[in-house]
Amino acid sequence: MSNWSLDFALTLPPAVYWVGVALAVLLVVLLLVRRARGTLLRALSLGALLLALANPTLRQEERESLANIAIVVTDESLSQTIAGRPEQTAAIKRELEARLGDIPNLQVRWVSSSRPTGQQAAGTNLFADLNSALANTPPDRLAGVIMITDGEVHDVPKSAQTLGFDAPVHGLLTGTPGEFDRRIEISKAPRYGIVGSARDVELRVVETGRKGRASERVTLKIRREGSPDTTRVAQIGRPVTVPLKFDHAGQNIMEIELETAPGELTAVNNRVVVVAEGVRENLRVLLVSGEPHAGERVWRNLLKSDASVDLVHFTILRPPDKQDGTPIQQLSLIAFPTRELFSEKIKDFDLIIFDRYQHRDILQTLYYENIARYVQDGGALLIASGDDYAGKASLAYTPLSSVLPAMPTGQLIERPFKAKLSGDGLKHPVTRGLPGSEEKDPSWGRWFRQVEVAPGRGRVLMKGADERPLLVLDRKSKGRVALLLSDQAWLWARGYEGGGPHTDLLRRLSHWLMKEPDLEEERLLASAKGLKLTIERRTMEEDGVAKVQVSAPGGETSEVTLDKAGPGVWRSTVDVAAPGLYKLETQSSLGALTAVAHAGVEDAREMSEVTATDEKLRPLAEATGGGVFWTRGNGLLSAVGTGVELPRISMLTNARVLAGSGWMGLKDREAFVTRGVKLIPMFTGFLALAALLALLAATWWREGR
Repeated sequence: MSNWSLDFALTLPPAVYWVGVALAVLLVVLLLVRRARGTLLRALSLGALLLALANPTLRQEERESLANIAIVVTDESLSQTIAGRPEQTAAIKRELEARLGDIPNLQVRWVSSSRPTGQQAAGTNLFADLNSALANTPPDRLAGVIMITDGEVHDVPKSAQTLGFDAPVHGLLTGTPGEFDRRIEISKAPRYGIVGSARDVELRVVETGRKGRASERVTLKIRREGSPDTTRVAQIGRPVTVPLKFDHAGQNIMEIELETAPGELTAVNNRVVVVAEGVRENLRVLLVSGEPHAGERVWRNLLKSDASVDLVHFTILRPPDKQDGTPIQQLSLIAFPTRELFSEKIKDFDLIIFDRYQHRDILQTLYYENIARYVQDGGALLIASGDDYAGKASLAYTPLSSVLPAMPTGQLIERPFKAKLSGDGLKHPVTRGLPGSEEKDPSWGRWFRQVEVAPGRGRVLMKGADERPLLVLDRKSKGRVALLLSDQAWLWARGYEGGGPHTDLLRRLSHWLMKEPDLEEERLLASAKGLKLTIERRTMEEDGVAKVQVSAPGGETSEVTLDKAGPGVWRSTVDVAAPGLYKLETQSSLGALTAVAHAGVEDAREMSEVTATDEKLRPLAEATGGGVFWTRGNGLLSAVGTGVELPRISMLTNARVLAGSGWMGLKDREAFVTRGVKLIPMFTGFLALAALLALLAATWWREGR
């Protein structure tokens, strides 16, 4: 397309030129006042001279028109998936696509925004996605922005100036005015709690879209892990306190569900899940070293570095059978409080460790019986032994024998060997995946001493010389016992021959004894990512595991078969239909195992307000000249077959108001790109000189008459 224009290129400085124009005008006025002869010819001569000095040029431009750009942002957040809004949104898009397609010289860009990804969502952020689309959109071509949303937008700018463009913003709203909904709002919830205690969760039921019902009572259903469902009556708008019990370490989950009211917009936000971490109080460990030796410091450093452990440590510097005349007060700061430790306060300890300890009448027989009873009642005992366990003064020949998993043969093996995981060791959480155990010949260093024991109870997790037991774990009644048949774990700590995973092994071992849930060999675990539920079973069984019964939030049950994922681990991932708390149960050699998991994307901000509104977008839309329109079709203007009613769309050039009753406008930017320019001089060369001379001659001729 060609565009013509007239340009001037002054041959004199602009100030000088305009002074000359002013003088010429003044001279012509004086001539007219005096009615001088030849005034007209003189005026024409001056005009021709000024025109020649102005150097007029006719410009011809070859322009290529650029299309206007309209950006349509579609809200695909969670609140847009309820109450028929997906169908309404689809109908709006179809109708809008048809209407925008009929407008010439208009390019439409469609942007999907706030779509759930299965990760933790963060609300409806339409303007963040709009900014991404604007990154490659020239501002001088933007005709306008249209947003298809329910109006619950969480990142609306405070002013139109921060948008970065001069174009209208319109909103096409899904839903209907005056929608009614209820939801549960958490006011206060704990993030952690001590195992065995309970902390309060404060909540209230909030109602939107219906007034004057604040005194209405509603029913809350409360689901807890390992407990039957309970109900609670609450008043709308009034705070309610529900106790969250911390039954175990790790995640403790409670789900609270509100009954659905007639006419309610959705029941999706009638359910909240409170997840808090259960932490155990500091575990108390009693470490008794029979004599000073190289491995004593390894145990002490390990336990002292564990923030969750309170350590009480005693070392026997001189047994009763060795008398050298040194006064007792010079051998210890305090006397060994045997009665207090092993009789009065024995139940205060979570773990008792005997490190290279021999029975030499330091402890009376009564105290060994107390320790054995302590184990059977739920306590934990670890024997870290060397040659002391093989001799006649071995703890195996005390009343502790009733809880020990293996008895010594009296033989001490003293030759180099590498500790290796047994078949059970590959599956047990204490030793499974120890660094360096991946290959057939472990990469860790050798040990040089091991106590030989006769086969007994328990599970052998590690083997030493001649495939003999090196680490034995056993459950005795309610308690647990571990037997480490070498005192040379300190070689790993010192880095001998490359060292070994002493920290991992000893820490896992001590925490298994103290019943750390993550180290249970028989355990059922569940986790969810979006609506995908992952079930994991840890077991020592070889021939497969029982099916897992899954109870959905609505009460439906199903069974899931798990597949083997590695030694001691069975796993499966299934899709679930609805969000909510899922309870799982299966059978094991230790009885029933249970687990819970919450499926679905938790976005409290997104689902806290789901009623459609025009209040959030309207101020910004009006500031840009745009408007906000409800689209639920119920009038004569409804598009046939779509069920939605869209405003008429017009292209306007210089209007400041681009929305009104039943219509919305887009700004015609009239943008173009210049492909070529042709300049044609209008008053230069011989033609201009001839015209100027002719006028001067005519003026001279007139003056001469």
